[in-house]
Amino acid sequence: MNVKVISRITGLTILLTAMFMIVPLLIALVDGEPDNASAYAFTIGLMAVFGLLLVIFSRGRDRTFYAQEGFAATGISWVVMSIFGALPFWISGEIPHYIDALFEIISGFTTTGASILSDVEALSRCNLYWRSFSHWLGGMGILVFILAVVPEARRSAGSGIFLMRAESPGPSVDKLTPHLRQTAMILYSMYILLTLLCIGFLLIGGMPAFDSFCIAFGTAGTGGFAIRNSSMAEYSVYLRNVVTIFMFLFGVNFSLYYLLLIRQFKNVFLNEELRLYAGIAVSAIVLITIDVFRIYGNVGEALHHAAFQVSSIMTTTGYASVDFEQWPAFSKAILLALMFIGACAGSTAGGLKVSRVLLLLKSIRRTVRRALHPRRVQIVRMDGRVVDEETSNNVNAYLAVYCAIFLMSFVILSLDGYSIGTNISAVAACFNNVGPGFELVGATGNYGHYSDLSKLVLSADMLLGRLEIFPLLVLFSPDTWSRKR
Repeated sequence: MNVKVISRITGLTILLTAMFMIVPLLIALVDGEPDNASAYAFTIGLMAVFGLLLVIFSRGRDRTFYAQEGFAATGISWVVMSIFGALPFWISGEIPHYIDALFEIISGFTTTGASILSDVEALSRCNLYWRSFSHWLGGMGILVFILAVVPEARRSAGSGIFLMRAESPGPSVDKLTPHLRQTAMILYSMYILLTLLCIGFLLIGGMPAFDSFCIAFGTAGTGGFAIRNSSMAEYSVYLRNVVTIFMFLFGVNFSLYYLLLIRQFKNVFLNEELRLYAGIAVSAIVLITIDVFRIYGNVGEALHHAAFQVSSIMTTTGYASVDFEQWPAFSKAILLALMFIGACAGSTAGGLKVSRVLLLLKSIRRTVRRALHPRRVQIVRMDGRVVDEETSNNVNAYLAVYCAIFLMSFVILSLDGYSIGTNISAVAACFNNVGPGFELVGATGNYGHYSDLSKLVLSADMLLGRLEIFPLLVLFSPDTWSRKR
């Protein structure tokens, strides 16, 4: 185990996170809030010292590292980043309980959007900004950002791919170009461009500048932290339509945008995951529109809210245009199913991912065919390419661990005495990085009523869901810390 390289990656993550805190610090100074400014200044100073100590400790290290270091560095970096990131909320006194502050920032970094706050508008602008920006930072991944901006990534001898694979969502992660740093730069360039386009369209629609940035950060990271208690309900139809479209776009695999840039249009059109993603979204919108038509009285309004909520839930963003807790059971059942499915691999969305669902369906079909024709060779293909057994086995293992963690989390939450619907949807919403669930944790509810134990469990679920389980689980394996590879 190369401890020094893990130390350097963690140190760089802390320093970079501290750098991004300068903006909310400036907002606090402009707004004349000395307590908030002191909270951010103290946190930045503490993170700078801690990060520099880790970087200094890493001097003289071996630059190369392998899968175990990649997983360990990713898991540790996200945990430490969350521990420090919660401090401004707590020190400022706006979230007086540290466990609540930790829950809130983990929800932000993991792009979940679950909140313990009953009155979001009571937060100062600096904390609202930091809360929303944490979505944007966690959406594409802070370690991917480090790979894009740190020149040393060029000299990592290809080892950085282990960081990208540990942090990027999906059953498999590949480089877009032969050079990893160039791949990371391309991904972040597209991410920044789409974010700026979203901000631009929101400004055109008359949304205030501060709101536009915060809402765009939540849309881009598919996080869903709103800055109003009513989420998106008070904004115009145009603004909600803009957010609907961009939520869907950020749920698409970013590799496909790169293929569009290099004019490989046929490969984009033939992509099986994209077609299934779009097909599920359209089908869900149509079914919910029909189901809620009697509530709104006209097709246009029913379609508008159905499209918004399907895009929001399927991309695990979590914004709300209405209180969908009041919708019929059939519509809520569809939304619950979408929580688990999620959007595309390689996007900023959570959930199981459409590609995993597709691979599972194809594996089931292969198993049935093997039972009928045991002597025939059955091959699973995705986009015309053969899916190797390792990928299929990883998907099956992921689903098994996913189910085990889900059940354990549900049992622990049941100690608080809330309804099965509340607890199941809470775990589903946090584990899949969606945010709002149903009943007490619905669009107009929050997670503040849960005990500290339940909040810590749900916080762990959010991290496990964002990092796709294994980067955190390997931290508890003795093999990870052994010197043998």
